[in-house]
Amino acid sequence: MLNIPIIASVRALRERYPIWLCDIWGVLHNGVAAYAEASAALRQFRAAGGVVILITNAPRPHEAIAGQIAKLGVPASAYDAIVTSGDVTRTLIAAEAGHGIYHLGPDHDRVLFEGMGVQLTDLSGARAVVCTGLFDDRNESPATYRKTLARMRESSTPMICANPDILVERGSTICYCAGAIGQAYEQIGGKVAYAGKPKAPIYEAAMLAAGRLRGRQVDNRETLAIGDGLTTDMLGAFDYGLDALFVASGIHFDPATGLTDAALAKLFEAQTSRPVAATARLTW
Repeated sequence: MLNIPIIASVRALRERYPIWLCDIWGVLHNGVAAYAEASAALRQFRAAGGVVILITNAPRPHEAIAGQIAKLGVPASAYDAIVTSGDVTRTLIAAEAGHGIYHLGPDHDRVLFEGMGVQLTDLSGARAVVCTGLFDDRNESPATYRKTLARMRESSTPMICANPDILVERGSTICYCAGAIGQAYEQIGGKVAYAGKPKAPIYEAAMLAAGRLRGRQVDNRETLAIGDGLTTDMLGAFDYGLDALFVASGIHFDPATGLTDAALAKLFEAQTSRPVAATARLTW
């Protein structure tokens, strides 16, 4: 059995790690409603002097995410700053200024392109594709986009994936994310640039934000990454050299059985790195 302790409270981690990089979807809310105990835990941590940077693969700028999570019930008092894959994506979009971009994703993500100096066009006129998700993630899957991806591959059109998540929990439903489209494109030989976790740029941005709040450069050894995604939150933290707390959500665990030692061991058995602890929910 793997030696990953299952903890009921995150309180014991506050002194060892004064900086927390916390995922949002799956940890603070499920896409429908906030987890009140998770926000309360972050408020308690901040009250004890900790710094909380929310780090998310949401494909929109951080200002838009602050408004979205407030509506779901995550208060601003639960965090110090937000860094999104949308923020990182905008730096990649900037390189395409003056050129045509095809947006593959829902209309509510179009805020990502505001003020970027790019022209949104159809696929035939695009120099790059920015994928923020599926047009209808409740009814579609990556297979829906087989013909679109084939056309992109024929013209060697690169993709910027604004949300590397493969799956996400929306209430009791599991939905595909942009990462599933990026993965499908790579499988047929397409070129994909991923903006968020598990890639380093979003962690670099989060650490810079933490440093500004601390008034000094922060160190990996004092920083804990918190998340529920194995190939995004956990892999990204490990690759960046951060310790991690794994939060069990519906994307990896059956809600009926929940987090158990056996299920946790099976999930991480093939991984070379492991979290310092796991928890069913983020609670103080």
